[in-house]
Amino acid sequence: MEKLKLAVPETLKRMIGESTPADLPGTCSSLLEFLLHFQPFHLVLMVEDLAARSLCGKNKGAALQLKQKGNHCLLSGDCANALASYSQALRVAPADANDMDKNLVATLFTNRASVLHKMNLLKECVRDCNCALQISPSYAKAWYRRGRANASMGNYDDAIHDLNVAKVVELSSTGKRQIESELKTILDQYNSPINLPAQQPEDKFNILDESHQIKLQCVTTPDKARGMASINDIPPASLVHTEEPFAAIILKQCRDTHCHYCFNELPVNEVPCKACSIPLYCSQHCQFQAGGKILQNNPKNHGSIHENLSNNLEKHVAEVTLVTDSEIDTEHIPEHKHECQGVHWPAVFPSEIVLAGRVLVKSLIERRGSLNYTDLSKTLDLSHHYSQMSPESKLELHLYSSVLLSCLQHVNGFELQLNGFSIAQAVILISQIRVNSMTIVRMKSIDVHGINEFGKFSSGALTSNVEQVKVGQAIYKTGSLFNHSCQPNIHAYFLSRTLFIRTTELVAAGSPFELSYGPQVGQWDCKDRTRVLEDEYSFRCQCIGCSKENLSDLVINAFHCAKPDCSGIVLDSCVLNCENQKIRHSPSIASTSSMGTHMQDDFSNDAIHKVAQDAYVNNLTSVNPGYCLKCGSYCDLESSYAAINKAWKYIRRLQDAIVSEDVSSTTLSDALRSLHVLRSTLHAHNKTIAEAEDSLAQAFCVVGDLQGAMEHCKASIEILENLYNPNHIVIGYELVKLSSIQLTLGESTALDRISRLDGIFSCYYGSQADFIFPYLEFLKRQGRRQLRGKLTETLA
Repeated sequence: MEKLKLAVPETLKRMIGESTPADLPGTCSSLLEFLLHFQPFHLVLMVEDLAARSLCGKNKGAALQLKQKGNHCLLSGDCANALASYSQALRVAPADANDMDKNLVATLFTNRASVLHKMNLLKECVRDCNCALQISPSYAKAWYRRGRANASMGNYDDAIHDLNVAKVVELSSTGKRQIESELKTILDQYNSPINLPAQQPEDKFNILDESHQIKLQCVTTPDKARGMASINDIPPASLVHTEEPFAAIILKQCRDTHCHYCFNELPVNEVPCKACSIPLYCSQHCQFQAGGKILQNNPKNHGSIHENLSNNLEKHVAEVTLVTDSEIDTEHIPEHKHECQGVHWPAVFPSEIVLAGRVLVKSLIERRGSLNYTDLSKTLDLSHHYSQMSPESKLELHLYSSVLLSCLQHVNGFELQLNGFSIAQAVILISQIRVNSMTIVRMKSIDVHGINEFGKFSSGALTSNVEQVKVGQAIYKTGSLFNHSCQPNIHAYFLSRTLFIRTTELVAAGSPFELSYGPQVGQWDCKDRTRVLEDEYSFRCQCIGCSKENLSDLVINAFHCAKPDCSGIVLDSCVLNCENQKIRHSPSIASTSSMGTHMQDDFSNDAIHKVAQDAYVNNLTSVNPGYCLKCGSYCDLESSYAAINKAWKYIRRLQDAIVSEDVSSTTLSDALRSLHVLRSTLHAHNKTIAEAEDSLAQAFCVVGDLQGAMEHCKASIEILENLYNPNHIVIGYELVKLSSIQLTLGESTALDRISRLDGIFSCYYGSQADFIFPYLEFLKRQGRRQLRGKLTETLA
C-alpha cells in the first residue's frame, strides 16, 4: 500500500486531499484511471494475493511434520507440546488429505483427544472426538476414545453406545477384544449402586439476559446530528438496549487467543476453519456460524457403518456425527464465507477495511448478489466525518476502497462494478465505519482461580488492575446511534458478540443517552481526550466534560502550590490553554440540547473553589503557567518535572519487581521515598500519586504486609474518588482490591466495602455482573461467612 501512496501523482494527491463527499465520484474515477494503467497496481494486488496465500494456505507436508512431532511428544509424556503440535497441524491440514488410509484431519482430532484425555480434560476430549467422527464416522479409535472419556465423566449410557459402535467398526480381532474388555468394565461400573451421576453438558451459549421494555427515540441535535434519547425518566442500572452486530471482525492481535466468531477466549482444543489456516473458533458451533467452507459429512456415505448397527446405535451415530439445522443460525449471514476461497485476503488488510468488506458482502447477499450503488451509502445510514479527515487519510481511503472492491470482484456470485462511483460509495462506507464502529472488549481480571485452597486470597491475588482487552471491531446499526460524552450516562459492554447498554445514572425524559467512545473524565485530562477523539473519530468533542470546568480536568495533572499549607493547584501551559478553550466556547455550547441533564454533582463549584478562586477559573488567560490558582504563589515547574521524573524511575522499578514477584526491601524503601517526593511536588488529587499508591499496595501484598497494602489502597481510592464520580466503575474495581485485603485481615469494614462494590457493579452490569466477574460472588460469599461468624461470636 505504501508503494501505491508514493506512486500517486502530486496533482491527484492534492485533489483527493481537498475533496469533499460531493467530489468523491470524480476523485475516485481519476484515481482508478491512474491505477488501471499503472502496472505496479496489478502487481500490488498479486503480492497481496500471494501474501494471503502464504499466510492462510493449507499444507499437508507441514501438517504431517507437526503430527509426527506431536506423536513424539505424546510418547515421551510431554502433553503440553503434544497438544500444541496437534493444534498447529490441524490449522494447516487440508480437509481432504489422507494419512495411511485415514482422513488426516480426523486423525489429528483423535490424537489430540488422546492428549486431552491424559490431561483429564474430558469434555474437551469428547468434543474433539465429535469433530473427528463428523469427518470419518467409521473411525473406531475416535469412538473408543469418546467412550472412555464419557465413562470417566459418568456418562455411562453414551459410553456404552460409543464402545458398541467402536466394536462394530473395528476391523482387527485384537482391537475388538480390547473394546469388549473396556465395555465389561464400564457395564460393571454402570450396574454398581454407587456409580457417579453423569455430568451435565455445559451450555456455553446460555448467556444471562433480562428483559427490557424501555422505549427509545432517535433525535437530532445541532452539534451531534442524530442520537438516542429517552421518552420517560429512566433509573440507574436499567438495561435500555441489546443488539447483535450487523458485521464484526476479530482484531489481528487476538487471532491466536480468541474465537473469531464469539470473541471469547479460545479453549485448549480450538477448532480451525476447514479451508484456510487463519480463523480459530472455540467450538464447531462458532465455526458453523462464521461460515467458511463447511464440509458436512453424511455417515451414510462412509462405507458400511450402518449395516451392522441396531436402530439405537444408528440413532446414536446420527446424533454425534450429523450437523443439525439448529446448530446453524440461519438468521445471520456467515461473515467468513466469502473470504474463505483458498485466499484469505483480509489477512493483510486493516480490521476496519475487512469490516467494510463484510458490510458490503452482507448487503450484496441481502440483495441476492446485486447491489445498486445508489443505496450503498444508506447501507448503514450513519454519520461520517470525511470532510474533517486529513489529506493523508483521504488518500488512504481512496486506495483501500479501490483494492477492496478489486478483491471482492473475485468472489463468486457477486456483481460488483469497479468504477469511480462505486469506489466513492466504499470510501463513504469506510468513513462511516471509522466513526461508528465499536470495539468489542473482554475484561481481563482475577477470577476465583486466584484464591487458594484454604478459602483465603493468595498474596496479591486480587490487587491486580482490571483491564479491558480489545478483541474485536463491530458495527451495530442502532448501537452506533448513541452519541459520545466524556462524562457518559450509559455503559456499553459485551457478552459474546451481543452489545448491552445500561444506564449508570438517572436519565430524565428527553435527555440524550451518551456513552464514552474513548477515555473519560477522570481517566485522562481534557487535552489528551480531545486529541484521541480527533485522531480516531475526526471530531472535536464538545461534551459537558470538555466544555465546562470540572475538578478532575483541573487537578488530574496539577502541581502542588509552593506553600505547603495551600490547597491550590498549579497548572502548566498545556492545561491552561485547554481550560481557556472551555471558557471561550462554553456559552455557545451550553445552549445546545446535547448537554443533557446528567449533572456534574461531584465536580461542582464548591469542589473547584477548594483548589482555585473564581477570578482565576473564569479568566485563565490572565494566569501564567506555574502560578497557584488559589494564592498566586509561584512554583518552578522545570525543577518540579525533574523531581517527578527522577522519583518515577523508582516507582517503575517497583512495578517491574511486582511483575516478577521479587520485591526487595531496597526497592520498596526507594519507592516509598519517591512517593513522598510525588506528594510534595504534585497536587494531592494528581492521578500520578494514585498510580504510585496502587503500585505500593500491590508491592506490600507481595511481601505479605497486608496492613500496609490496605493503607496505600485506601489512599489511591481517595484520590480517584475526586477524579471520578464516587460510584464510577473504576472505583468499583479498586474496592475489589481493598475488600479482598480487608477480608483476609478480618476487618469488619470489608462487609461495607463489598456491599458498595456490589451496588456499583450491579449498576453497570446488572444481574450479569457475577457472570462477567466470577470473583464477585466469591467476595460476597466470604463476606456473608464472616458476618455469620461474628454473629455467632456475639451470641456466644
